[in-house]
Amino acid sequence: MSTLLPLLQAADAQRTALLAQLHDENTNAYRLFHGSVEGRDGLTIDRYGDVLLIQTFHTPLSDEEHQTILDHYAPLGLHAVYNDRSGSNSRIGNPLPEAELAEAQQPRVISELGVNYHFEARHDGQDPWLFLDLRAGRRRVMQLAEGKSVLNLFAYTGGVGVAAAKAGASFVMNVDFAESSLRVARGNAKLNTLATRPRCVQSDFFPAIRQLSGLGQAKMVRGKKMPPFQPLEARQFDLVFLDPPRYAKSPFGVVDLINDYAALFKPSLLATAEGGIIICCNNVAQVDADAWLDQLKRSAAKVGRTVRDVEWISPEADFPSFDGKPPLKMVLLHV
Repeated sequence: MSTLLPLLQAADAQRTALLAQLHDENTNAYRLFHGSVEGRDGLTIDRYGDVLLIQTFHTPLSDEEHQTILDHYAPLGLHAVYNDRSGSNSRIGNPLPEAELAEAQQPRVISELGVNYHFEARHDGQDPWLFLDLRAGRRRVMQLAEGKSVLNLFAYTGGVGVAAAKAGASFVMNVDFAESSLRVARGNAKLNTLATRPRCVQSDFFPAIRQLSGLGQAKMVRGKKMPPFQPLEARQFDLVFLDPPRYAKSPFGVVDLINDYAALFKPSLLATAEGGIIICCNNVAQVDADAWLDQLKRSAAKVGRTVRDVEWISPEADFPSFDGKPPLKMVLLHV
């Protein structure tokens, strides 16, 4: 018997209650196997609607492992797609036969908590169009969003923004630098019956948030002309969702979740209304949650704001973690 099979069986047993709940909530996208914790480092197996998405991030699957996965999940009747991302920069390195590639590139619609999203197992980018470990964050946003204005920063394909609009937000703004991602976000909005259509703003994070926060973005910095950027009016939001990548650099600034989260947090907080909520995410495993929270509180004090209450949002049970410390940290701050 394959050494992988008992690990898959154990993962199934751990998810029985959660999957029943998710199906009742009109959700057909979730993680089936989280290998870094469940016994096969670097292997993830996700269900996205009628697709079984198999991905490797450290070492490729052996032929035996691949067949074990296909056989184990065959009763689900899903289309299996394997993306080997164990090479440099996590780019997909395994070609697929023509028929399998066509299936992987087939446009699909998936559902989460009653919200519909576009999905393709292979597309021009790298990451799936909906990050499943953020479900708990989207769930919390949907519980809070009714009647509120919502700012979704580093919006990617707009999952948080569409969820907020579906839950009755009065106004939603998605901000992301990639037009290709915002194109998917607009398509996601069209899949759903929404009281308000999210506004999608293509912009580098820094000029957008500096303008929204009232700090302003200069067109010349230290004698250097900045690239063009979209003008935005200063505005505060009832709920701000901040989900930056680990590291990114542009002429306007540096995103660095280890060394300078404050550079992202401070202007985002200034764009949060008094008495509002900001939800912050940090996906760097080695960042200590308590130390990070302390940094956020100190950063808030420096701009004259008080953190009145704190709520940790843990990824749901399809994303188990070592010692209850998930790599993805989400904290909701009442400010």
